[in-house]
Amino acid sequence: MRRACANHLRTKARITISHVVTIQTQIKDIEAVRSACKRLALAPPEIGTAKLYSAQSTGIIVKLKGWVYPIVIDPQAGSIAFDNYEGDWGHPKRLEEFRQAYAIAKATIEARKKGHTVVESRLANGSVKLTITTSGR
Repeated sequence: MRRACANHLRTKARITISHVVTIQTQIKDIEAVRSACKRLALAPPEIGTAKLYSAQSTGIIVKLKGWVYPIVIDPQAGSIAFDNYEGDWGHPKRLEEFRQAYAIAKATIEARKKGHTVVESRLANGSVKLTITTSGR
């Protein structure tokens, strides 16, 4: 009888596994781009061609705060075209904020698609911790 109870408890126990993940972000999901723009209080992204100082680029256009020219995302390659003139036409921090917001949005979207719950916490150093709890399926 003790063995049966022990096995029952073992199968009902919640297993918690912690993982630290570093994400190399490729920007390919328009819904996550929209979510990132909303999170950062930016204008909604547009699809089209934008002028970047002496060139043009076609893709998903995002206007970052304080930037002279927009960033243009190639969703096929996951890359970003931009010209901030080494920071004179736009602070690089704004681009990193956008990338972080995109990564949070994409991870949240994918986790929720699988039925998982997501809790977000901001850490003292400015980074964000996502806690994803599996549904146990």
